[in-house]
Amino acid sequence: MKPHVPQKLPLGGITWESFVPAMSEANRAVARHDGVLYGVPNPGVLLSPLTTQEAVLSSRIEGTRTTFDEVLMFEAGGKVEDERREDIQEVLNYRRALREAERELENKPFNINLLLKLHDILLEGVRGRYKGQGKFRTIQNYIGPPGVGIEEAFYVPPEPGRVMEYMDNWEKYYHMTERDRLVQLAVIHAQFEVIHPFVDGNGRIGRMLIPLFLNETGILLRPTFYISAYLEARRKEYYHLLRELNGPESWNRWISFFLEAITVQARDNTEKALGIINLYERLKNEVLDLTRSQYAVPMLDHLFRQPILTPNKLIEEDDMPSKPTVMSLLSTLKEAGILKILRESSGRRSQILALAELVNLCEGENVL
Repeated sequence: MKPHVPQKLPLGGITWESFVPAMSEANRAVARHDGVLYGVPNPGVLLSPLTTQEAVLSSRIEGTRTTFDEVLMFEAGGKVEDERREDIQEVLNYRRALREAERELENKPFNINLLLKLHDILLEGVRGRYKGQGKFRTIQNYIGPPGVGIEEAFYVPPEPGRVMEYMDNWEKYYHMTERDRLVQLAVIHAQFEVIHPFVDGNGRIGRMLIPLFLNETGILLRPTFYISAYLEARRKEYYHLLRELNGPESWNRWISFFLEAITVQARDNTEKALGIINLYERLKNEVLDLTRSQYAVPMLDHLFRQPILTPNKLIEEDDMPSKPTVMSLLSTLKEAGILKILRESSGRRSQILALAELVNLCEGENVL
């Protein structure tokens, strides 16, 4: 199989008229999602669990097996199977890269240097760290079943000597103003995957671009739009459509799929965000009634930011009171059933607590 030769951007042959209903529906769904985000009083706190969940799901598409609650448990110092540790680190790297991108984009537009920086963060200390971390590839890679040669590959990306040429064209298109921004995003994501500019980590970086583009172009107030749940559920179709991109018909099929993904995921994201907001408001009233403490809301904020944690983690926070007061507040919340004990303290091992209702809400099922 020969290396793929991508079409240069912008594409010709997009059947814009046929996408009008899908574009309208997708844009409405994203606008409603943005409206919900706009009303969040403290998005850095309330939406933090969704960032972690996206990192889990995007990494899972690439083969990791860890779960949302395992990642939180690991961060709290809980016991995790050795074979899951590297999976968890990949998730943490993904989340860190997303947050770094958000900070960078506050001061300057997206660029190739930032892309390389995100890749460097993504592969730090994990499996792909020896595969050109933070650099575009200089070798011919390919995608196929484990253990097979390039002649049996599903897909062979462009030859390495042309990667920079294609990425330069891609970056110029990223900053163009297309007829519809969501269609443009469909092309940006897919073309990145087609070019496959890195030896490893292309899928995760490509999905990371989605919320970043939506935020930078003003479609979303914050880069909090996570599409991996839809793509993970339809992984075979997702990969098949990307590998078939070789002309107008295949690009139109991909755009149709992507607009549907945006629409469905925007609605799901909106409902989950509303669920988190409603849970926060209800618990805020309950915790205030139970404790009558000025520290009740700051403590709840910490619990939403890190729904599985140790008492020591709270005690270390600057806005928390003395250790006896923190322990008293936590005891009240445990007695009320708001906090669940995942691990009792033993010797030097600290107790681990969970805001189980929030974890279950993010997971979409009762895992705690």
